[in-house]
Amino acid sequence: MNRRAFLKTVPAFAVWAAAGPSFAQDDAAAPGPIQDLQPITLLKPQSDGGKSVLAALKERRTIRNISDKPLPPQVLSDLLWAAWGVNRDNGPFGQVGRTAASASNSQEIDLYVVMPEASYLYEAAPHRLILVVAGDQRATVGRGQRGAMTTAPANLIFVADIAKYAKARLQEPGLKDPEIQKSYYNVAVGLIAGNVFLFAASQGLAAWFHNCNKPALTTALKLRPDQRVLYAQTVGYPA
Repeated sequence: MNRRAFLKTVPAFAVWAAAGPSFAQDDAAAPGPIQDLQPITLLKPQSDGGKSVLAALKERRTIRNISDKPLPPQVLSDLLWAAWGVNRDNGPFGQVGRTAASASNSQEIDLYVVMPEASYLYEAAPHRLILVVAGDQRATVGRGQRGAMTTAPANLIFVADIAKYAKARLQEPGLKDPEIQKSYYNVAVGLIAGNVFLFAASQGLAAWFHNCNKPALTTALKLRPDQRVLYAQTVGYPA
């Protein structure tokens, strides 16, 4: 399937393509199979708007009844940036800084986004989405459950990439201890998920943090042995 045919089959891609070159490449520039599609550069995240931090804290809650209404491109861009984006070029130990902390700035969490048309990996520094698998994988998120996770516009999948601990520029002992690693990546997920909850409260969205079908997602997202699916967070508009 070439890029033009793919765009016709995927409503969200059609919307993004219409938004301009910052969101999708020119049709004619990238013919070829789905796996050869160029990364999707997200719209520039907005750094203002929404409710204040204190107001968002007051409104923060778990909302499990989530509509299937699509997230506009700007909202999706802002959501991913708020969750785990780059907020400064000069972060700890000579690396970029992110909107959530991580042990020794290892940035060990990979954030995948499962949406109706396809599943993607979020790359924070270029602020873009990398296609992982085309098609609707939302049914793999739950463990035989129905509900919002199978119909909502976005499921964020938190994956720990253990290999990133060995690449951290500050090699403190805990990075090499498997038990301490568990505490590190679980805390990292909690910090990112907290950002998502606050963003959702600020923007009038619904967010639900929950367990997920780890074996099914490991297969669906084509993960390596040193990547571990941890949790999921379903986001959309309240139903």
